[in-house]
Amino acid sequence: MNTILKLFAFPVSFIMICLGVLTILGGHITPGGGFQGGAMIAGGVILCIIVYGIGESPIKFTHEFISIIESVGALGFVLLGLAGLLISGFYLYNLGADLYSIVPSSIVSIFHYPDPTNAGIVPYLNIFVGLKVLVGLSAIAMAFSYFDRNSDDNENISDLERNK
Repeated sequence: MNTILKLFAFPVSFIMICLGVLTILGGHITPGGGFQGGAMIAGGVILCIIVYGIGESPIKFTHEFISIIESVGALGFVLLGLAGLLISGFYLYNLGADLYSIVPSSIVSIFHYPDPTNAGIVPYLNIFVGLKVLVGLSAIAMAFSYFDRNSDDNENISDLERNK
């Protein structure tokens, strides 16, 4: 890639990642949320992978990191849903807002998100969805990049064998 692209790719991807985090954290009161914010963060990661290449990218995700983040996102979403099911009888019931007044006040205070809009568990769900989308889209780009790198290596080996 071009030196100018390499010079600007990391700062632009850092800005994209920050904007994605802002979208996730403010998704319960502004347009956007977990999916959109996770896609923005993944876009920043993908930009670095495309410009620098998978081996030299300043943002590196290991397989262990990806599996941990994927598990945290899925497990957090399921646990919040099960907490609503166990306490109120409804899966993904908004325990922090408690619209139907069926949750004890001690539990409502645990899930009450400190925001004037009283979003309850919605911001936490946005965070978990954002993690899932970030890892999913980044893993796809990384897999394509690894596939492209391996196919280029195989073509180079085939060219060498033909020249013998």
